[in-house]
Amino acid sequence: MMIRRARRVHGDRRPGRLRWIALAAFVAVIAWGVGLFRFAAVIPTEAGEVTTSTDAIVVLTGGSRRLATGFDLLSANAAGRLLVSGVYRGVDVSELLRHFQYAPDDLRCCVEIGHDAGDTAGNAEETAAWVRRHGFRSLRIVTSNYHVPRSMLEFHHALPGVILIAHPVVPENFRNDGWWRWSGSARLIVSEFNKYVLVWAAHAIENVIAPGGGDEL
Repeated sequence: MMIRRARRVHGDRRPGRLRWIALAAFVAVIAWGVGLFRFAAVIPTEAGEVTTSTDAIVVLTGGSRRLATGFDLLSANAAGRLLVSGVYRGVDVSELLRHFQYAPDDLRCCVEIGHDAGDTAGNAEETAAWVRRHGFRSLRIVTSNYHVPRSMLEFHHALPGVILIAHPVVPENFRNDGWWRWSGSARLIVSEFNKYVLVWAAHAIENVIAPGGGDEL
């Protein structure tokens, strides 16, 4: 009799647990959806301003318009040096400049290429090493507009104390207004948001485990 009663009590708890699990899943989905739309709302819709000069410019590879924008900024004296981070091995500065119709002798002295970065975190680490070598205190980060939130998260983490200015480049086929109606833009924003959340969580955990553990310049 006691055994049957114990089983009945134990069995009665399962529906309650399932309801709590379902509620938690529902809240998580709602929170994710709200976060996604807030994330999309802060994606820049215009190219960055160029009135503020910096010590250097960093271009994150991933689109031809990023590179062209970086070279244009350097040519306009927005900064004195430029790093192109994440370039395939075998590609040199002269080749890049010729591709974008710049005379190699005009900018080659001020452009450096990084071959080690394979992702955004790698871009930040590669740039941090470059900044330490040159002693720069301010950077303009050139990347696609949808990539700005995650890249700035990684760069602030890798370069505490360095002034960072985002310079968003808007891709031709990217739609920010009503992005959910455009499958390509929607997939891109959802993917970027998920990556952003993972990076934010990883940094938050790292700060709890080792507070103040960022590299000092």
